[in-house]
Amino acid sequence: MKTELTQEQIDFYQENGYIVIEDFLTPEELETWRRQVDDAVAQRDGRVTVGGPRSADRVKDEASRHYDKVFVQRMNLWTDHEGMRRLMFDPRLGKMVSELAGVDGMRIWHDQALIKQPWANPTGWHLDNPYWSYSSRDAITIWVALDDATRDNGCLYFLPGAHKTANFDGATIGINISDLFEIYPQWAEIQSAAAPMKAGSCSFHNGLMPHAAGANMTPGWRRAMTCGYMPDGSTFNGIQNILPQAYFESLAIGDALDDDACNPLIWHKSKPYGTM
Repeated sequence: MKTELTQEQIDFYQENGYIVIEDFLTPEELETWRRQVDDAVAQRDGRVTVGGPRSADRVKDEASRHYDKVFVQRMNLWTDHEGMRRLMFDPRLGKMVSELAGVDGMRIWHDQALIKQPWANPTGWHLDNPYWSYSSRDAITIWVALDDATRDNGCLYFLPGAHKTANFDGATIGINISDLFEIYPQWAEIQSAAAPMKAGSCSFHNGLMPHAAGANMTPGWRRAMTCGYMPDGSTFNGIQNILPQAYFESLAIGDALDDDACNPLIWHKSKPYGTM
């Protein structure tokens, strides 16, 4: 993995709220990531296989049916798949996201396979951090392209610099891809930046960076593996999100989110590699 950052890259991320790292994975690493993600998704739900039939849509309202056709989404694969655990717990990733964000250490918030099926709907503009159980201007997400991500099959788009003026209000990923601009009308004048990526490249974006993805206008699948990271020391804001029910009920607003069983600490500058 190409995990050594230059100061120029860190500065670009801090200024723009995102950065693309070309050829992040070697060809061999890319094949490992593809194999482990495909296996973990199939293990989680045998009805969902890349290149095969999707699970049957449940009877839902129009917005939910639209969301089902945005992407196949499987979260926290590290919790029940050993191969994904090895990938997600790599301390080099923890060090990299900590350096980009400018914090002392990072915990996994959740990993997430996001697989656009053929002819999938676009992913509407949204922010990550408002969904989560903590509020931080230093949250960060990695997005690894397992297939080429193009303007035709649903690459990411960002609004450079908009993370600086975001608060913790967000919009759901719904039928109208521009709903976020009703909350932040000033962003509607920003020119979006497309982020097409070759398979094996990746991007990082701030948890308050508005981002979206185009529709998949092809008969092929577009696989991506992502992980959201929580700065060590973050505190509970009252939202449940991925927190298990018993843990959620035990928390009061302001409590530290430091349960390693739920949110593993994968890197901290005070500890050498291998001690997490």
